[in-house]
Parts: sequence; C-alpha cells; structure tokens
Amino acid sequence: MTSTKRSGGGMSEQRRLRLRLEISREAARLFWEQGVAATSGDQIAEAVGLSTRTIWRHFRSKESCAEPVVMQGVVTLLKALKRWPRQSSLEDHLATELGRLRHETPPVDLADEMLAVKMIRLADTEPALRTAWLMACDQTERELGVIIGDRLERPPGDLEVRTAAATAAAVVRVLDEHIGAAILADADLTEFTDVAAVSRRYAQAIRTATGGLVGDPVA
Repeated sequence: MTSTKRSGGGMSEQRRLRLRLEISREAARLFWEQGVAATSGDQIAEAVGLSTRTIWRHFRSKESCAEPVVMQGVVTLLKALKRWPRQSSLEDHLATELGRLRHETPPVDLADEMLAVKMIRLADTEPALRTAWLMACDQTERELGVIIGDRLERPPGDLEVRTAAATAAAVVRVLDEHIGAAILADADLTEFTDVAAVSRRYAQAIRTATGGLVGDPVA
C-alpha cells in the first residue's frame, strides 16, 4: 500500500502546499487592496478562516505569505520548459506548450497569475515582497540549470550551464516585470494576449541573451 507523505504535524505534503497557497492568495489580495503595512497577520488569518497561530506555523512573517502566489508568476513557464523535447526549438515548443497549458485539466489558474503580477509590481516599492520575488527567481534559475544541463548533457553545476541558467532566469524576471507593469498600467495588451507572440518573445530573448546556447533543437 502506498502511503501519503506527511509533515511533522500529521498533515500531508499536498494538503500543506494547498493550504499555503490558499493563505497566500488572501494575503496577496489584502496587500494589494490596502498595502503591506496596513495588513496584519490577524487579518490574513480571518480572511482564510484560520487562527493567526496557524498562519505563523506555515510562514515566518506576513510578507513571506506572498511567496507561494509570487511563484505562480513563473510556474507555468517552468512547467512548459520541463516538457521541452530535444528535437524542438524553444520557439516552437513554447508556442505549442503554453497554448496547451491554458486548456489543460485542471487549467492554469489565471487568477493566481494575475495576483502574482500584482505582487511582482508591488515588490518595486516593498522590499520584503521584493525578497519573495527574488526567491522565486532564484528557484527559476536552479530549475533552468537542470533543464539546460540535461539538454547540453552536462551537470547543472557546470560553469557554462550555470551562466546560461542565470542569464535565462534574468530574462524571465525582466520580461515578467515588464509585462506585469504594462498590464497594471492599462496599456494596450494586444501583444500579451497572443500566446504564440508572447512565447516567441520569451524564447527569442533567452536565445539572444545566452548567445544561442539555449534555443536550438539538440541531437
């Protein structure tokens, strides 16, 4: 019989992650609506329907509550990259895969992605939220190291692989911040609603930034 992995408190890991994301959604909503300084741990707990003590069991500070939602800003792209077949170019794969992820079951939660955009934007003026965003970027870099290392048949710790992963992660960070700022400024969003166009933008930026090391099919 297969057992479900449980944390020290007896909660399954899957349930723990779901609860953290639920808390994060409410915290992000409150941060955006009334500001970080005006939001308390008690308010976050009340919004989720939990005790404040439970909030602090899952998060080290009120600002860290934003971390799971902030990570949603990169999770879709990482999910697509993990499925990148060796015979496909980055442009072709992202255009196909990101379009598919929008319609998978369960679908990508666009509400979570919009909350992530808001937290990334708020991070410009909130150092504690900036920390959460940079932690998500660090996780992106680590995962890109594994993906790129696999394609180049080198370990993730290889210097060229690490450099390419850091460069690609920086591209993702800058583009996410740029797109988020445009969305929240009510700019013309036509170019951002075309999944194929957005996919090409990310792929070509990563290809250019890595000097062509990342992007082509591999044998």
